[in-house]
Parts: sequence; structure tokens; C-alpha cells
Amino acid sequence: MKIAIDISQIVYGTGVSIYTRKLAESLLMIDRENEYVLFGGALRRRQEILKVFPDSRIFPIPPTACDILWNKLHMLPIEKLIGPVDVFHSSDWTEPPSSAFKVTTVHDLYPLKFPKLVHPKVLDTHRGKLRWVKKESKRIIVPSTSTKYDLTSLGFNEEIIRVIPEAPTLKRANDEKIAEVKKKYQIREDYLISIGVTQLKNTKRIISAFHLATAGKELKLILVGRPANVKIEPERNVRILGHVPQDDLEALLSGSRGLVFASLYEGYGIPILDAFACGVPVVTSGVGSMPEVAGDAAEFVDPNSTNSIAEGIARIVRGAKALTEKGTRRVKDFSWEKTAKMTLDVYNEAKNYK
Repeated sequence: MKIAIDISQIVYGTGVSIYTRKLAESLLMIDRENEYVLFGGALRRRQEILKVFPDSRIFPIPPTACDILWNKLHMLPIEKLIGPVDVFHSSDWTEPPSSAFKVTTVHDLYPLKFPKLVHPKVLDTHRGKLRWVKKESKRIIVPSTSTKYDLTSLGFNEEIIRVIPEAPTLKRANDEKIAEVKKKYQIREDYLISIGVTQLKNTKRIISAFHLATAGKELKLILVGRPANVKIEPERNVRILGHVPQDDLEALLSGSRGLVFASLYEGYGIPILDAFACGVPVVTSGVGSMPEVAGDAAEFVDPNSTNSIAEGIARIVRGAKALTEKGTRRVKDFSWEKTAKMTLDVYNEAKNYK
């Protein structure tokens, strides 16, 4: 078969970016039978995509134009750009028309569940894309049964949805690398880490809970990510590092006392698995997909309760050896090779589709 995958989003540094890149890389490694056409739309960031996938085909179409062309007007079949294909795996942003067996991954439905937390344009784009996914996609991949439930509650056909878990992207850094990165970011004290600085990631409540749980202790809270739609005032023992490269994040996570990932909602939650892979305990929300990802290997809290989050933080600060060991065992159940094999099984459903 000839399989086309839209890789436009690999340059944005998001969870969706990581998923797309890791999936494409893993499929190319394990599948020697099928032909792959990797393509994307970009103007200024064309070379960034080509650096990762030199043989991909990049068209000079910016994301805004893609949204208008494919989500709104829904014209120009993808075959006009890439030629005939048997399977077309669309991106997280746009849904072009195609006569191929269409597969799309729906990572989460946060724009629809929390419309006040996203820009109206983003909300409109996701609504437009999902309208065409519902009408045209032959298979829908989701990372969790939680996201599957979100889709079926909106009237999507349960029979075409396939749950395929994602995998960690990091591994434990050695002591030398941890020391080097801590020096780079001028971190001298013990610290907890939280990834993502947004309202959805519950950053303000996490900060309040941190202060409540660690009063009188020499402990920092390190926030990784650029603040988005949330204003964080300077506070004692709290630092915002902004965007951090993956290599540095691996060392920062490995050197931490634990990850605080008490989001209001997640379609999956790769940082939970990354923390397990780096050998650190996790405090996470007992809602949505997060219990599904963490299994019995995390401290679960109510993301809407500062006291609950504080109690979870206090428990891992007191000691979490047993929890860390559970996380190390839990993460062995996940790999990108496994994700790729399960995705290839979905592509192969095209052979028997009528």
C-alpha cells in the first residue's frame, strides 16, 4: 500500500508534534512492505521539517490557508498535491478531502470542553476539522478510552474508533548530565517540576498547592513552558524556565523530586510516562485519561482542589520509593514501536474495507 501522513505539525514543540514525529519515525523503522509519503504545509518552517524528514514533500501552504482551504471550503483533494494513495493519515489541524482510506488521530477535545480557554480561531478550526472527520474518516485513532468516550458522546461512530496508547519520549539522564543542566539553569536546591504553564494545566492552583505543601522546606517549583493565556506573578521559590529543549527537559525531570501534573483535562498525558521513565514520582489528576495512563503508579488528586493537590505533593515529598518503583514497572508497557504496530494494523484495515 501507499500510505500518506501529514507531518506539518512536527515543528511546534507540542505533544501532538512529538506524537507525529515519533509515529512516523517508528513506522519507517518497522514497516518494509508499504511505501510512505510524508508531506506537510509550511512557509517559514519548511527547512525544520526537512531536517527531520529529508525525503518529505513540503508545500508552501501556511496553516491559516490550510484551515480555509480544507476545513472551511473543503476543496482540493490531497491527491492533487501528492498523487494517488491507499491510506491517508490526516493531521491534528486540517482535514483535506481524499478518495483514500482516511485515518485521523484525535488527541483530545479540550477546545470543545473548555472553549473559554482557547482562542476563538482555534476553537473554530477544531470544530471545522471534526465536522469532516465525523463525515469522512474511515478510522479514528485516539490515545485513550477517555478520549474515545468524549468522541462517542458527541455522536461519533464507536465502531470506527481505535484506542492506541502513546509512549514516553524521555529516559533517565545520568548524574553528570543532570548536574550540567542544573548548573545551566542555575538550580541549586531540590525541586519539583511542572510541565506546561496554562489555565488547562492548572498552573495557578499548582503554585498555591506547592506553597501550602512545602511551607518551611527548602524546595523549589520549576515550571517548564511559556505561559499561555495565564499570567504568573513572580513568587518565592517558583521559577518559570520557558521553553526547554528535550535533552535539557530529560535531565531536569530526572533530577527532580517529582512531577506535578494536575491538569484540568488531558487527552492522554505523555509527561506522566516521561516521569516514570526518568525514575521520579508523579502527582496527577484523578480525572479524564490521567488515571488510565498512570495505572496505580501515581498520587491522584482532585485538580479543582488546592488542598487535594497540596496533600499529593506532601506525600511524594515525604518519600515515594514504592511509587517510583511502580512507575518504573508501569512504563515498560509502552513504546513507540508498539504504537506504530497498532497504527499499522489500522492502516491494514483498508485492505478489507468496502
